[in-house]
Amino acid sequence: MSWLGRKYPFEESGPWIRDSLLYSIIVSQILFILQPFGFSQYSGNKFWVSLLFGAVTFICCVVYQLLVSAPLRKRVKPWRIWHELLTDLGQVLFIGLCNFFLFSFVFHYPIRLNICLLFLYWTFIIGLIISALSLGLSYSRFLRRQLNTLLDKTTEQQKGISVTIHDTRVRGNDLTLPINDLLYIEAQKNNVAVFYLKDGKLEREELQTTFAAVLEDLGGYKNIFQCHRSFIVNLNGITSAWGNSNGYTLELGGGLATVPVSRSFVPKLKSFIA
Repeated sequence: MSWLGRKYPFEESGPWIRDSLLYSIIVSQILFILQPFGFSQYSGNKFWVSLLFGAVTFICCVVYQLLVSAPLRKRVKPWRIWHELLTDLGQVLFIGLCNFFLFSFVFHYPIRLNICLLFLYWTFIIGLIISALSLGLSYSRFLRRQLNTLLDKTTEQQKGISVTIHDTRVRGNDLTLPINDLLYIEAQKNNVAVFYLKDGKLEREELQTTFAAVLEDLGGYKNIFQCHRSFIVNLNGITSAWGNSNGYTLELGGGLATVPVSRSFVPKLKSFIA
């Protein structure tokens, strides 16, 4: 459970208005479609009542963000994963409590502890689903943002630096090129294929050498990353990324090529750019 103490990686001021709207839509749709808590017995217009619960959810998210989440984020440094989890739990319970009072008013239910606890239980379950969805979207935004930040820094730092990949053939020619032009290297049987930019176009050069030898040649450059057992990628060339914990796909050179990140290398990639 040591990961709970890690620094929370996402921006402190994310699109929380959009997320709040998303939560409210999900709550209203769950109530309208699944009709829990005796909602199916309501004789009035279920659609408008479900929208009312969604609106209360939205208001609760906004109030909680302004009065609790935002002040806590400013005061607690560094903001860690367990801080975020507790804050999200507090928001879910706050939403559940407010919707319970609305539920009691609309359906004329008595305000009792057992009913309140049952309502909070189901609100917590729904909140977990919503939080998981939000976390996934946030991580995708974070990954793209971190990649772009990383590329800006390393590309600028490595202007004018060249790398050499050696060809082991007797009459082979070593390949020397600016490191920022190198996109990726792919192992192909006894050779490697080097893909790089030249005058804005994707070029390919095949050299007789081993994958291990190439890793040794490029081992001193922090932006050179092995993302697959058959691929080495230059992080400076990445323009976007998508995927999940089972693997990612990296887009290079503005769409000129794509390279896979296998599942076993995903944790290393995350720690590399975090």
